[in-house]
Amino acid sequence: MRFGLDEDREALRSTARDLLAELCPPAAVRASWTQEPDPAAWRALADAGALAVLVPESEGGLGLDETYLVGVVEEAGRAALPHPLTATALVAAPLGIVDTTATTDLGASGAIVPAATYAEAFLLRSDDGLRLYEADELEIEPVETVDASRRCARVSPLAPGELVTDDAAAVVAAFERGVLGTAAELLGLSHRMLELTVDYAAQRHQFGKPIGSFQAVKHHLANARIQIEFAGPAVLYAAYAMAHGLADSGRAVSQSKWLAGNAAAVTGRAALQCHGAIGYTTEHDLHLYLKRSWALARSWGGADFHADRVAASIGL
Repeated sequence: MRFGLDEDREALRSTARDLLAELCPPAAVRASWTQEPDPAAWRALADAGALAVLVPESEGGLGLDETYLVGVVEEAGRAALPHPLTATALVAAPLGIVDTTATTDLGASGAIVPAATYAEAFLLRSDDGLRLYEADELEIEPVETVDASRRCARVSPLAPGELVTDDAAAVVAAFERGVLGTAAELLGLSHRMLELTVDYAAQRHQFGKPIGSFQAVKHHLANARIQIEFAGPAVLYAAYAMAHGLADSGRAVSQSKWLAGNAAAVTGRAALQCHGAIGYTTEHDLHLYLKRSWALARSWGGADFHADRVAASIGL
């Protein structure tokens, strides 16, 4: 069976890619390491309807499903978008939090939350479900992380907040949509790191030849490509399973996160090895995508967590 996007879904993805190429170039990502991200790309995505894909039409959204959004989120990963698209469009929007002018993220009390230094609203897990907080209802303590563009902070409630849902199934579904989005972002990051490395291997010469002509480099690049090709269909199937409420959707989501995380790890290592010393410098764009992949590797559950979840789902 071949998994891919149809014409409508591909059109939405292509729109996102074009917007992000123009409004979220590497220079914009780099700038977000030291200041709040430029809101231009975020506003453009909102105007294009990307933040409201999962919002019902009756509430002003597009009324579509995860299969329409997963390609957009992958493009956000490819661009290393320094805004919480997964948390806002995949996690918060289906719960009825549809104000797309606000940035919303999901975490737990005392947790380190991305975009927390400039977000206006936060969705946090609590003992009784999920609660929505305004920024002034939280203690927000900025923290340093491997990827400064994520603008992370430790957040702790100072007020009760508003109960969004106490339905355990809704909480699990919100978590799994977050996992799915993170897998899609990792897949996009892998594609971008491989693109950068292939271009570099074609341009960098040693012994009078492009280094991409050497067998060892070819093997690194081929292995990275194989891992990406394994992960891609898994991410698409996870989106399909969630959209259709299939019984194996939880397992599919965890499989997609494990495979996408592995693809990013393999591709990142290959990219560093093929770039050599220049790949370790902050002046080179590679580190923007590599560090984001490191940050996302443990977000919404790391490799061991999801491997255990898959194993438990099949009785191992």
